Amino acid sequence: MSAELLAFRDAVSGCTRCRLAQGRTQVVFGAGNPSAELMFVGEAPGFHEDKQGVPFVGHAGKLLEKLLGGIGLTRGQVYICNVLKCRPPGNRDPLPDEIEACEGHLWKQIELIRPTVVATLGNFATKLLSGRPAGITRVHGQEQEVDLGGNSVLLYPLYHPAAALYTPRMLEVLESDFRRLPELLGRSLERASGSEPQAPVLEAPPELAVQLGLF
Repeated sequence: MSAELLAFRDAVSGCTRCRLAQGRTQVVFGAGNPSAELMFVGEAPGFHEDKQGVPFVGHAGKLLEKLLGGIGLTRGQVYICNVLKCRPPGNRDPLPDEIEACEGHLWKQIELIRPTVVATLGNFATKLLSGRPAGITRVHGQEQEVDLGGNSVLLYPLYHPAAALYTPRMLEVLESDFRRLPELLGRSLERASGSEPQAPVLEAPPELAVQLGLF
């Protein structure tokens, strides 16, 4: 971990910006390659993450590792973190004021790591980083160029692995979207060198939206 990122992690470890500080075991800052080209942003730590201090170590984390392996990557080659750094009670959804209190930590992480592709996992990360209200069902698999942490990156919304654990159709869609990540990583490097090939836009399956109610 770079000295600057390490110093920032130590500073965040004592954060008391919101009510979640009162019930946490520890701050779950993030883990992985501090110079990663690919960064994943999830929602919030769960029970196991709160205990271990590492994001995505439960069942959803194991699925994430499997998906990474399917495209020839490991956890150590990417960087993984969450919108919230503390576990909400009972794993409930993040509240707006909690996101507002914590989002500055995420912006700083992105600024220090300087990824070229940021994959958002689920609704909360997607809406925050895209700055748009559209839910994950409508925008998954559709990359967009955005400015994050002072850098231009490709933002790539994905379903959260937790949503695909027990839904085979959802898992198929997630696996399909994951398979485009190597292409996006290659394109981001081409774009940095001045070449900007056009990308196809993938439509979210409407029948899945109706079935799951994820808008």
